[in-house]
Amino acid sequence: MAMTDTELNVKKEPAGTGTGAGTGAVRRGGGDPGTRGRTTIADGVVEKIAGLAARDVVGVHAMGSGISRTFGAVRDRVGVPGGARASVSRGVKAEVGEVQTALDLEIVVDYGVSISDVARAVRENVVSAVERMTGLEVVEVNIAVSDVKLPDEEEEEPEPRLQ
Repeated sequence: MAMTDTELNVKKEPAGTGTGAGTGAVRRGGGDPGTRGRTTIADGVVEKIAGLAARDVVGVHAMGSGISRTFGAVRDRVGVPGGARASVSRGVKAEVGEVQTALDLEIVVDYGVSISDVARAVRENVVSAVERMTGLEVVEVNIAVSDVKLPDEEEEEPEPRLQ
């Protein structure tokens, strides 16, 4: 189906002006081609980015509550499809709007670290990674410390360090 210039929202420029050479040059759209259209980012994408960024911080032992880590370990052992992807975003919940996002993280810290320093470092790393990769403004990163890993505690399921 052929669309008319009006349906395409194009402007005809008078001869000798604008970008066209000759008479009646047609200019389609406007400005930078990279701004035409809309990009949407799923909550899960932001959750994965934030989960990886949080795990990179020294002092973060694991993400999520003990129950979620236990279910994740069972899911990984049984071989449920998508189990590995779920572990990346475990302990992270994102609410994504058109230009902003807010994040809730649940972490387990190593014994002996300063929780306030770890939380600050997690916020900085998460905000930096999410804003750099998505272009969204991170308006808040709420952190709940659900446990502390003691040196003599047995590992439920070792959480792999992602690099």
